[in-house]
This record gives sequence, structure tokens and C-alpha cells, in this order.
Amino acid sequence: MAINYNLSKVYALSDNDPEFVMQIITLFVTEVPEDLKQIDLGIKTKDHKLAYSYAHKIKPSLDLIGMTVAHQEILEVEAWGKREGKRKEINDTFASIQSQVEKAVKEIKKDFEL
Repeated sequence: MAINYNLSKVYALSDNDPEFVMQIITLFVTEVPEDLKQIDLGIKTKDHKLAYSYAHKIKPSLDLIGMTVAHQEILEVEAWGKREGKRKEINDTFASIQSQVEKAVKEIKKDFEL
């Protein structure tokens, strides 16, 4: 039973095609954690463009995987990068996203035996 993610949008988009669902979740568990590292680097080095571009990249993935809170928070990170905001305001938000993604990835790997 999925607690940290919801695949209803993925199943709807795929017409319940299990191969398509596997492709989406495999991409999610392999790419999103790597993309988060780039956002983290962007925040730490005040490279707002880097943080913005990777936040923008993973935004649809978080929505598709049904991670509503993380999706809202990535919008904040994206906005922070776009307006070149101060760093302290974004650290807690980013930490929350990282935690949610870690939990979802762990759960997806267990649920789908990846």
C-alpha cells in the first residue's frame, strides 16, 4: 500500500499499461534523486539558475507520482531560484522535499521489487 506516493495519474495516463508504469517509476527512482543533488548544489553555491532548472525539471515527476506536498514545495524552490532569493528560507523546504523523495523511492523500490 503506497503511503508516500500515489500512482493514480500514472495509471490513468498509461491506460493501466504495466510496462509504461514500470518505465515511469524506474525513471523516477533513478533520475529524481540525482536531480535533487543538483538542486542541493545550486542552493549551497547560490547558483540560482542550476537550482531553478533542476527544480523545473522534476516538478512534473513529483506531480505525476502523486507527491502533492513535495510538488508544492518544489514550486517554492523553483520560485526561489527564479527570483534569486536568500538561502535560509529554502533550506528547510528543500530538506522536506529530499526526505519525501527518499521515502517514496524506498517504498517504490520495495513495492515494485526494483
